[in-house]
Amino acid sequence: QVQLVESGGGLVQAGGSLRLSCAVSGRTFSSYTMAWFRQAPGKDREFVAHISWSTSTTYYADSVKGRFTISRDNTKNTVYLQMTSLKPEDTAAYYCAASQVPSRSRMFYTYWGQGTQVTVSS
Repeated sequence: QVQLVESGGGLVQAGGSLRLSCAVSGRTFSSYTMAWFRQAPGKDREFVAHISWSTSTTYYADSVKGRFTISRDNTKNTVYLQMTSLKPEDTAAYYCAASQVPSRSRMFYTYWGQGTQVTVSS
């Protein structure tokens, strides 16, 4: 059974940092693209960043470029999202997802985690 389990969310003040983790189990994602999406209350789920598991090529949404960094650790089967200079508008539930193609569209992502809440206070 494939599982993506996020952790690391929490409450942080504006300007602070958090690191989210996504632990992957149940299969090998060596040819997959791993991504982070987020969803704020009343809004659509939006793309944040993705990384190729094999090449580590990354791509970011303009809203987080320069502040967030996506990375992966093959030995731990874990994907990370390091978030710095957090803003209140970054408040959302953050989801890890896996796709066989690199994409910013959630429709291509087959596997999803349950999400972890990030709240940034002003």
